[in-house]
Amino acid sequence: MQFFGGSEISPSPPVPTTTGNNAHMMYVFNRNGVCLLYREWNRPLHTLNPQQDHKLMFGLLFSLKSLTAKMDPTSADKGNLGVPQLPGQGCSFHSFRTNTYKLSFMETPSGIKIILVTHPRTGDLREPLKYIYNLYVEYVAKNPLYTPGTSIR
Repeated sequence: MQFFGGSEISPSPPVPTTTGNNAHMMYVFNRNGVCLLYREWNRPLHTLNPQQDHKLMFGLLFSLKSLTAKMDPTSADKGNLGVPQLPGQGCSFHSFRTNTYKLSFMETPSGIKIILVTHPRTGDLREPLKYIYNLYVEYVAKNPLYTPGTSIR
């Protein structure tokens, strides 16, 4: 595909492989927006420092949750755009896709937010996100040495 300047641009990234390297990044946030865990595996370009990246991702999730709740056709009570909602309240989204990545999202009743950024052709990740949350509960939340709100090591 040719773009305005005549340079060649690929319309999509390479197809995911069967070796399992489709995940680019994973974030885990608590209800207050503190990034408890961040991992990246397949991210060739770093444009922001980690703190800016975490703030940007949490802000994106906050805005998308607010927007989807405001546009919910099944609820008469729309609330105000930008007002925080309780976990599970209003309409929610599970993922969105661009030509270069797919963002999959799950928010738990306790306010833990788990985000996976993967290859755009990756399928539905709701079950793997639930599995990750179960690991979080089993190995982090139940750990007597873990202090809530601190980074997961």
